[in-house]
Amino acid sequence: MGNIIVIAILLVIAFFAVKSTMKHFKGEGGCCGGCSGCENAKPKKKELKGVKIAEKVIKIEGMHCEHCKRAVEQEINKIDGAAASVNLRKNIAVVTMEREIADEELNAAVERAGFQVIS
Repeated sequence: MGNIIVIAILLVIAFFAVKSTMKHFKGEGGCCGGCSGCENAKPKKKELKGVKIAEKVIKIEGMHCEHCKRAVEQEINKIDGAAASVNLRKNIAVVTMEREIADEELNAAVERAGFQVIS
């Protein structure tokens, strides 16, 4: 009888672990901590004041959730003349620029957020 109870408890734990893992890989759960309620809150979008002169797409590795998305957007948005929009499904950041910004500066912002630039 004791073995059945232990097996039942292990099955319940395994069920919740698999459920949480599936949410994580779909980008629905918080993977980095500090993201309770991220999916419901709308972040403030940065508006550029000047004329858009260019747009760059940055392929990023390691983003899984809304917290990851916000971290990348916030770091890129700190750059004067740049506004970022991250697409989690495609693992990209689209950066709209009102001045020429070196790729190295954009890559450094992504790395400060804790992620790696692929291209």
